[in-house]
Amino acid sequence: MARAAQVMPWLLALMLALFTGGVAHATDASVSNCHVGAYRFTDGSVVDVGPSDGAHLRWRREDGTTGLLTSHADGTWTSTLGWTDKPDGIKVAFSDCAKGRIDFAGMRGQRIAFDVTNTRFQGAGITLAGRLVLPKGHGRVPIVVLVHGSEHMSALDFYSLQRMFPAAGIGVFVYDKRGTGASGGTYTQSYLLLADDAIAAVNEAKRLAGPRAGRIGYQGGSQGGWVAPLAAKISPVDFVIVGFGLAVSPLDEDREAIAYDMQRQGYGPDVMAKAMQVADASAAILLSNFRSGYDKLDALKQKYGKEPWFKHVHGDVTWVLLAWPAEKLKQEGPVLFACAPVQYDPMPVLRNLDTPQLWILGGEDADAPSAETIKRLRGLQQAGRPITLAVYPHAEHGLYEFETRPDGTRVDTRNPDGYFTMMRDFILSGTVQDKYGDAVLHRTKD
Repeated sequence: MARAAQVMPWLLALMLALFTGGVAHATDASVSNCHVGAYRFTDGSVVDVGPSDGAHLRWRREDGTTGLLTSHADGTWTSTLGWTDKPDGIKVAFSDCAKGRIDFAGMRGQRIAFDVTNTRFQGAGITLAGRLVLPKGHGRVPIVVLVHGSEHMSALDFYSLQRMFPAAGIGVFVYDKRGTGASGGTYTQSYLLLADDAIAAVNEAKRLAGPRAGRIGYQGGSQGGWVAPLAAKISPVDFVIVGFGLAVSPLDEDREAIAYDMQRQGYGPDVMAKAMQVADASAAILLSNFRSGYDKLDALKQKYGKEPWFKHVHGDVTWVLLAWPAEKLKQEGPVLFACAPVQYDPMPVLRNLDTPQLWILGGEDADAPSAETIKRLRGLQQAGRPITLAVYPHAEHGLYEFETRPDGTRVDTRNPDGYFTMMRDFILSGTVQDKYGDAVLHRTKD
């Protein structure tokens, strides 16, 4: 996918970290750019401007549209659609930083002032860096704690929701997960440790907000879909929002991603059965902590490697097991996957979680395929669990719509219309309306 790895599933993110030493951060110049902020136009709508790679900026609207901004010598900025590099005709100009004004495609706006408190607080045995962002005023507001995916980037620097939600009257607590950004500790895939850190973030948000704290809960994407419900079960909150998360284990994620690979290429049951043999062999290696299982995978590579479907086997981690030699996997795999809960089953938590939840999934998610998760969530709804489920049929991982290139790769264009407003409504009121773009909604009483 042609965008940053901030929403990449956990196994793939781990592999990318080993390939590159971690996901590259934007330059300090872009992070500290004085134009970063949320701007309100005279019609009441908002555009968020955030940092991106290098000297670029990225704008986002509540309707899901987005573009990359590139500066020019005359002080103006031009935009390209989503992550496509295609000009979209939008031109942007900023005033000097002190005035905080924007001209966006002919609309004039003013930077919104928020009450911002930076903090350092204790997570599970380490110190974390966080930030509370509240709408200006003295009244109580709901607060959402942003729970990370598997990315290595700094949430404090790059999470646009820390401005978009406050512009909509919602407080946000954002923090760098352990081992990233300004936080201490070592990067981990331990969901229990990450849940403990999220609970500490809720407590810090309440402390800083004081009497302004109203309803408080979590919003988590991808890996956060495992962490946020677990944290809510350990220490109750008022709501949980999961975006592009899973109700299956990480091992099942890889298996389902391989199945999606085959379905996407139009292969039938015979090929699917062969591909599942590859998935089983990959799982055996992971479950052995990379000590054994290579002979079986090598035999399958010899047996099927020249068949046309085999080159399309990707999954979430299987592609790496197919590409790397056994000795490298034996040496580096146990370090790379330390604390990775590959067999974690989220269903016991979800079956017993009384917290109202909003799950928003993409019907074309190739990285974390949603079909089995939808089936399981529908079953939980029928059992009376307080779950609202929304599926955007044409969205992939990260809740992005996309274009497909001639070579079959995808390039993202935008978030679906209604995605942000659905989250906003659920945080503010605990309910959602009947229409959010082309989302298919399922409620517990359906």
